[in-house]
This record gives sequence, structure tokens and C-alpha cells, in this order.
Amino acid sequence: MQQAQQDQVAIIGAGIVGLCTAYALRQAGRAVTLYDANPPASQCSAGNAGALSSRSVAPLAMPGVLRGAFSMLLDAASPLHIPAGYWLRAAPWLARFVASARPRRVREIAMALDYLLAGAVDSHAQVAAELGCPELVRRTGQLHLYPDVRTRSQDRSTWELKQAHGLRLDTLDRHAITDLEPAVGPAYAAGVFLPDEGWMADPLRYGRALASRLVEMQAVFVPAHIAAMQPTPQGWTLSDGNRDWQAKQIVVCAGAWSGALLAAQGYRVPLESQRGYHLHQPDPNIAPSRVVVLADRKVFITPMETGLRMAGTVEFGGLQQAPNMRRAMLLARHAQAGLPQLRIDAPQVWLGHRPCLPDSLPVLGPVPGREGLWCAFGHGHLGLTASVNTGRLIARAMAGDLAAGALAPYSVTRFR
Repeated sequence: MQQAQQDQVAIIGAGIVGLCTAYALRQAGRAVTLYDANPPASQCSAGNAGALSSRSVAPLAMPGVLRGAFSMLLDAASPLHIPAGYWLRAAPWLARFVASARPRRVREIAMALDYLLAGAVDSHAQVAAELGCPELVRRTGQLHLYPDVRTRSQDRSTWELKQAHGLRLDTLDRHAITDLEPAVGPAYAAGVFLPDEGWMADPLRYGRALASRLVEMQAVFVPAHIAAMQPTPQGWTLSDGNRDWQAKQIVVCAGAWSGALLAAQGYRVPLESQRGYHLHQPDPNIAPSRVVVLADRKVFITPMETGLRMAGTVEFGGLQQAPNMRRAMLLARHAQAGLPQLRIDAPQVWLGHRPCLPDSLPVLGPVPGREGLWCAFGHGHLGLTASVNTGRLIARAMAGDLAAGALAPYSVTRFR
């Protein structure tokens, strides 16, 4: 297939967002090259919890969340933690996080997330069918668990906000919980079941299938870490410090590493890595039939094709610090609180860097004053869920097929 030079797009990052963006652009007829030093669909794209949460419109900074969040951050064993040496660096991000919890701002964020996430489970089901792996998208719902009704009521504002944007849910008592998942232990007596939400049975296989299809569609993968971008009269030059490449347009999809690329273009983005861990137990002795979320512990338990994944915790600490194995192994204790009969024996341990912005919105769309430069990063805990819709929005925006201002809530200029 011959492509004109004007259709050439460089995508920096071959994670799930970059892959889905490339897929949408190739379907629109644009030549695409993806640059990433890591294998396609690796990092957080492979290690996430697999949840597909199309109505997860409540930002992390909800007024009710803030009341308990900072006490958690001081506790090394809590689901949220900042190491002592990282508080000063995290302070500006946390200040913006608190500011985004104002009621009016929460409503604005929810509307923007609603636009981005609407129909996400269906979007993934369509792509998985096109890739020949429809079985990867499971639609048995998600089960969120609480110790008791009082604890569940502490999240009332979050659930009500999601319901206002179309979430369908059922509240469950202990009997209804065990009807759905008999292995859930007595520590959890109240639940919320989301029948329309889904999950991915193997995020890595899904991403690899997408990368393989892109190769068939004549997309090009270059194993390189792009360290610099420079505008030229014809478009852009990309460099890894040793080699240069040319492109008419660039889409930055580099996840937690995107901030440095934008800073060099004069845009300071408050992008922070919320380091997430998972334990993966091959051949588990028990497994739920859907995503089970221990809401009080912020832990997702997902029955994947390759074993049982226990994912969660939020740890600040940047991109350079070594993994904290003690934090990782806390997941075993948490998971067994929900599934007491679960045996965890020599699990695989993983750490990934979730690219999080303080208002829970990604950066999407063109960069003002930088013709041909686009952004699609910062999806936080919703990278997998939002990836297909993100790619389609970027492709439509490049084609001039979006209403004026449609991407304004996600603009990089909101941080200036």
C-alpha cells in the first residue's frame, strides 16, 4: 500500500494506547511508525489488572477519598503510600490533586471521563473480534466488596456519581455475594455488582495480537528510546541520541515517560508515576469467575488465562527507585483476606509505572504552537479501558472529524 509522505505519523510509545492509536490511524489510511525501546504491549500494558471499566468516571480525588487518603499515605502497609524521601517532590502534585476535588471540578472531570470511556467494553470487544481473539474480552461483570454496609456507604458519593453517568449496579448482602463467588471469605459482607463492566483475560496476548495485526497492516516498529523531538519546515525530527528519523506528525504515547518530551517543548505537565505492583499465581487452587475488587484494600483480583492476578496499591516514588518487595508481597495478604482458601506459592512479582495526572484526566489532542505534535498519555489507572476510544479520538481529530472543543478538557494547556 503506497502512502503519501503527508500521511506519515510517528507514535512514541508502543504500549496499549500507542498500539490502539496506531491501529485507528492505519484504519484511516495513515502511514504509521511506532518507536519504543521496550517490546510492544509490555510494561503497564501487560501488567495491569485487566479491568474494563467503562463507567469509571469518578476522579481519584473525590472529597470523601481525601478525608482518609493522607493518613493512608503515612502508613507503609496501606494501599496508598509515599516513601519519606519522596514527600517534597510529590507535594506540588498532591496540591493539584486536592484542588481537583472541588465539587464543580469533580463534575467537569466526570463529564470528560464519560465522553472518553463511553462504550469502552464494546470498543474492546469489537477490536478483539477483528484481531481474531474475541474470547479475551469477558463480560461477567465486576464485583466490588466491602467489610460491611457502613464501609460501603463511605463510597456513596462515588457510586452515585457513576450512576448519574449511566452505571448500572446492584448492591449485595453476604448471601448474594457468595451466590456469585462462593470463595469470598466472611470478612466481606457487603458488595456492589456491576453487570455491564468487563475484563481482559490476558492483556499481553491482546496487545501482541494488536501489534501483529499492525505489522500485517504495514505499520513499522522501531526499537528505540526517543529522547528528543525537533520541529522542521517539513514536520519533525525524532532522535534517540544516535539516530534521527523524520515524520510529518508525532503522537506522544510514552506513558509515565511523556513529561520530559513535553517539557522540552515548553509544556510542564504534572505527570507522576503511581507505581503499581501485581502478584501472579499460575495454576491457582481457586479463582473467581470475574474481577473481584477488595474496595477497602484497593486490590483487584482477576482470573486470567495464565493464572490469578492480584494487582493494586499506589506508591509514589518516581521512575528510578527499585521495586519494594515488601509492598508487593502485601498483595498476598490482602488477597487472602478476601479469598481465605487461596494458596499463594512463589508468585511472579511485577512493578509498573502508571502515568497519573492530578485531575485523573489524560492529555489528549494537539499541542498549541507546535504544529503536528499530538498527545495521548496520562490515563492513570484507566489506560487499558480508554485505549481503543483514545486511538479513535486522535484519528478523528487528525482528520478534522471532531466537533470544535471536543478535546479541550484534555488539553495540555490546562496546566499552564
